[in-house]
Amino acid sequence: MKLSELADIFAAYQGDRCRRSTGPDPEIVQPMALEEAQSGALTYLTQAGTISAWIEKTPAAALILPLNDELIGRAEARSLPWVAVPDPRLAFAQAIAAFYQPYRLPPQIHPTAVIDPSAQLGKDISIGAHVVIPEGCRLGNQVCLHPGVVLYPGVSLGDRTVIHANCTIHERSQIGADCVIQCGAVIGGEGFGFVPVREGWFKMHQSGYVILEDGVEIGCNSTVDRPAVGTTRIGRNTKIDNLVQVGHDVHIGENCAVAAHVGLAGGVRLGRRVILAGQVGVSNRVTIGDGVTVTSKAGVHADVGPGETVSGFPAIPHRLWLRASTLFGRLPELNKAIRQLEQGRSSDT
Repeated sequence: MKLSELADIFAAYQGDRCRRSTGPDPEIVQPMALEEAQSGALTYLTQAGTISAWIEKTPAAALILPLNDELIGRAEARSLPWVAVPDPRLAFAQAIAAFYQPYRLPPQIHPTAVIDPSAQLGKDISIGAHVVIPEGCRLGNQVCLHPGVVLYPGVSLGDRTVIHANCTIHERSQIGADCVIQCGAVIGGEGFGFVPVREGWFKMHQSGYVILEDGVEIGCNSTVDRPAVGTTRIGRNTKIDNLVQVGHDVHIGENCAVAAHVGLAGGVRLGRRVILAGQVGVSNRVTIGDGVTVTSKAGVHADVGPGETVSGFPAIPHRLWLRASTLFGRLPELNKAIRQLEQGRSSDT
């Protein structure tokens, strides 16, 4: 694919601020990371600085650059073709999409699949080996179920949804269109519901179900639990990483991003466009407002208002956390100084 063709794709997304070098229009073989780029590759930089030295030595055929005159000048000095865009990382993602599409089963039903006669199957579906589709299930058009997927009764899957190998979708789960569920994920498993009694624990059966709205993606080995009553809901276009636990009765808004090892306890509410970084923990019934960012390893025990950034354990405003964290290494000497002051005050009295 020619660089000019890719530049047209970038401009269609990012507008007329995109610029391209004049002169050669190289053939692009594949997108590659900056450090690994080879002849024929397209790579990218996001900002000026020490990393910009790569421009001087990269063997890549062309660069995606930010709208930065210094970087553009360096590329021009080497006669290295370039495209400058407002968001280089987005352009690089678009370039990858132009060269690569994830593996998808061909439209067919494998002879080892077990499908109940009452199941409703859409057009052009792909059903892999040893898939189980029991009574009452409904699959939209162009749904793809990779080998080993097990659906429980009453599951519905929207058009073009892809479920990868060895996933389990429990009873009555409703999964929208264009969703992707990666290998080993479990949707709609029983929430953790037990009532303490004198003898130990009384099991609270989980009679609710899970809803994934359109465009949701769930990472490998993540779990989304169903509640005792009502629904656990994940909003449109939300992306969830690997090894995430979404507890029963959690509601997540649209366009959220939840990184690996996050744990959401029962009844948590996330607004829209919330970002939870790796290993964040959120306690029962906490509400996190629209546009909040929670940084890595934070523990959220109280509600967080819209637009805030919080850090630490327990989570506090990010700027306060930065100031406090600078003192952690000095706490022993500060404690010693306080004790000496207290002893001096006692001797004076």
